[in-house]
Amino acid sequence: MAYEYLAQCYDQFTEDVDYERWADYVERHFARSRLPIHTVLDLACGTGSLTRLLALRGYEMIGADLSQEMLAQAAEKCRGAGPIEPIFLHQAMEELDLYGTIDACVCCLDSINYLTDPAACRETFRRVYRALKPGGVFLFDVNTPEKLREMDGQVFLDEDDDVFCVWRGSYEETERICTYGMDLFQRQGGLWRRSQEEHRQYAYSLDELREFLQEAGFA
Repeated sequence: MAYEYLAQCYDQFTEDVDYERWADYVERHFARSRLPIHTVLDLACGTGSLTRLLALRGYEMIGADLSQEMLAQAAEKCRGAGPIEPIFLHQAMEELDLYGTIDACVCCLDSINYLTDPAACRETFRRVYRALKPGGVFLFDVNTPEKLREMDGQVFLDEDDDVFCVWRGSYEETERICTYGMDLFQRQGGLWRRSQEEHRQYAYSLDELREFLQEAGFA
């Protein structure tokens, strides 16, 4: 399963992600909302870096993710964060089921692309729409088809003193799927443990996403 092993070193490999700027960007959109934003869902929250920052800025945060390993990291990272400590739910995006309504939903760092079945993407949008209060905000980003096509044949390396990662990209035009095969080497004492993961992303066009959003009820 994706992130089963990567969760332990995900933050090390994403140190270049400026989560403060992401939080600033999100808040600028919140400020334009006619509905005051207090309760926010971080969908596919990962290790909870953005969840924690928004909690510290005073939002009542809910994090949801499919990976139990990522959620374990998020819960530890967000312990005591904010006036109200974030809560976390183990849920797939297309199975989102909240106990109440929210003012906003954010889904950052191309998580929508991990919905490799367009029907699952449609269902995710419908469930987010149902969870939002009237006038609520849904904010997400995607990798474009152009970017995913460019990943075909690319090889990348990430490393520090204790972790080494090699990942290879391939793109299948007919399926519109970009696959990242990852080999992880993690130091354990004087030895290195090798593990493998496969990540898959679907190349959604902007027209498709706009259609799915409108079908769900968004404007």
